[in-house]
Amino acid sequence: MKTIHLFTDGACSGNPGPGGYGIILQCNGAVKEFSGGFAHTTNNRMELMGVIKGLEQLKEPCAVTVVSDSRYIVDAMEKGWARKWRAQGWMRNKKDKALNPDLWAKLLDLCARHTVRFTWVNGHAGHPENERCDQLAVAAAARPGLPEDVR
Repeated sequence: MKTIHLFTDGACSGNPGPGGYGIILQCNGAVKEFSGGFAHTTNNRMELMGVIKGLEQLKEPCAVTVVSDSRYIVDAMEKGWARKWRAQGWMRNKKDKALNPDLWAKLLDLCARHTVRFTWVNGHAGHPENERCDQLAVAAAARPGLPEDVR
């Protein structure tokens, strides 16, 4: 099983507003970068989209370490919140709906295919890959002609 490091970040100019995600995949010394964006989205959706798009690049089951500065993602996955939300019909508790169920469902399905561990890093603190992902995300959010975010 291949070992992959997936670094991701999301950015949004306004929340909601134009947003982007940046991805770095590392495997056995090879490095690939990806990015994309939407004209009207939220920061949390872009954080999720970065992880999803990164995992979608993998053509076979892999051991993946996802490195993100998003507590929203890392805590929801490592503490089992996202699985609990799905089991409860996308409810965080008896009265509050979970946000972004479409993306959480995709992420949970992708994680079922791979062995995934989520690691949090402090954003904008000099972590080289996180800083690069931020640059990719900000640049993607600024591209003209972005599609609307699909929900």
